[in-house]
This record gives sequence, structure tokens and C-alpha cells, in this order.
Amino acid sequence: MSARRTPWWHYAVGIVMGLICGAVLVKIGESSEFSLIGAPWIVPIVLAILGVVVFAMAYQVHQVVKGKRKYINPAVSVYALVLSKALGLAAAALLGWYMGQLLMSLGHADAPFYTQAMVECGVSAVVCLADMIVGIVGEWFCQLPPNEGPEHPKAKAAERQRKLAAASPASASASAESVRE
Repeated sequence: MSARRTPWWHYAVGIVMGLICGAVLVKIGESSEFSLIGAPWIVPIVLAILGVVVFAMAYQVHQVVKGKRKYINPAVSVYALVLSKALGLAAAALLGWYMGQLLMSLGHADAPFYTQAMVECGVSAVVCLADMIVGIVGEWFCQLPPNEGPEHPKAKAAERQRKLAAASPASASASAESVRE
């Protein structure tokens, strides 16, 4: 299995889409009695705990890669990589979501409801930024050196050389001579 790094623009798209959705939510809340802006205080707490857990898992994988630790279950390595990717992308979208709400609420900063929502969104946005960074770093921590298997650059180069040698006319005549003997 060959996993690729998440491109930078995936994070940018997540932030922009979250920003648009958060801004639309505030506009809908302004025109109706039903408002969903803000974030309960449990949200940044849970997001911070998720960031710590994912960082710890990715750091364990990094310790094995650097040779400071002997063994880690391969499933844990895969889980750490997948969680790092997911945390980074989800945190990017949530960062945009809370920033969109925060920016659209700035015009109503004198109202206590909006002031409270802006504080909640600001704290949640900071935690989401930290989680996005943890996801990116965790993904880097889980980067393994290539093994000597078929995907290793040396193995690919040797396979290419073998195919070129088999296709060259000199090898064709040598193989014909060995058949005659």
C-alpha cells in the first residue's frame, strides 16, 4: 500500500468551504428566530483531546521510524496515519466554519448573544487551527522510509534495467546461442 501526502490545497478548500457555510449560517440566523451560531464549550475540549490523542499515536509511529522504539502494531500505524489525515481535513473545514461565523458576527458585537458566540467561535477556531497543524505534522510523522519491496526506488530501477537488457538485441542473440547448445 502506498499512501500519499495530502496536498496543501485540500486544506485550503476545506477552510474556504467552511468559511462560506459558516457565513451563510449567520445570515440565516439573522433572518429567522432559529440561530445555530456559536459552539458549546464541549466542542473545543473534545477537539483538543482528539488532537492530543492523534499526536500521541503519530509520535509513536515516528519513534519506530527513527529507531528509538522497537515495534508498533502495523494496524496502529495505519490508524495513526488515517486519523492524522482526517483530523487535518476536518479541522480545516471547522476552522473555516467558525471563522465564517466569527467574521459575520462582528457587525453585531454590541449584542451580548453575538459577543458570546464570537468568543465561542474564536476559541473553537484556535483549537481547530492547532488540530489542523497536528494533523499535518502527524501525517509527516507517519511517513515511513521505503522498504526493499517492489515499490522501493532501487527495486524499480533494477526491474527497468532487467527489462531493457531483455529487450536489447545483444541479449536476444545470446539467448538464441544458448538455446542452440
